[in-house]
Amino acid sequence: MVLQDDRDYQILFLSGFLGLGIIARDWSLKPELIVVIFISCLLTQFLLTSWVYFFKQNQKISSNLSLINPLFMASWRSALITALGLCLLLRANDATTMILAGSLAIASKFIFRVNQKHFFNPANFGIIAALTLTQDAWVSPGQWGNDLWFLLLFLGAGAMILKRVGRWETSAIFLGFYALLETIRNLWLGWSWDVLSHHLMTGSLLLFALFMLSDPRSIPNHYISRIVWAIAIAMVTFMIQYSLYLPTAIFWALFFLSPLTIILDFCWYSPQFTWKINFRSLPEI
Repeated sequence: MVLQDDRDYQILFLSGFLGLGIIARDWSLKPELIVVIFISCLLTQFLLTSWVYFFKQNQKISSNLSLINPLFMASWRSALITALGLCLLLRANDATTMILAGSLAIASKFIFRVNQKHFFNPANFGIIAALTLTQDAWVSPGQWGNDLWFLLLFLGAGAMILKRVGRWETSAIFLGFYALLETIRNLWLGWSWDVLSHHLMTGSLLLFALFMLSDPRSIPNHYISRIVWAIAIAMVTFMIQYSLYLPTAIFWALFFLSPLTIILDFCWYSPQFTWKINFRSLPEI
């Protein structure tokens, strides 16, 4: 059976990665925290889309539940993808931390918008919010280890998604340029190639590049803008990584440079990306 929405493939792969991480990598991820993240993201999406549809657009509430909130019906998949991204990358001990991360991740799409487009990646915004506002959150970049079969699985799934959404150059340029910077540093310090492979062959880096950095709804619209943006992300990641020695450098780089999307969309115009949904007359949120 062919899935009708490209986001269904993302949900399928990310759900598989989450299950694989719990089973094969023995993650100590509490089931109740997973439930809390999903409820937080989906409930926030429902409440905010309801506010936009009913109050901002002055729509009448229908007695048919499938028509009560068409904005939510069109966008619940995106909220689910955000929840899966948070489950895969963010760790905490307290449920309130996950509620904060999930709620602010979804809320960022409604608050930080220019020309009907949000410019922060929701999952990344939720991660940064949890790291900044609490003492309970952390990210474990090495949780996937360096197993080759994990990396091949990520590459295969990521390549399929990127082919469908047409944003492959963003991930490819980022990974290529970041690998170049790491290689130059490795040669300068005279380290062995094992050190380089250890830095580059991590599951978290690939998950970030293939599924977060390539989010077509928050990254620049034009392919030239995306190339410039991907190079900038790689450079800032490298600078943060080796000046501040933060294991979360990739997430901070994406957060700081996300507003650059507005400028790049102005410099190189291209139509906004839209998902294949049945609510064409409604704005995507």
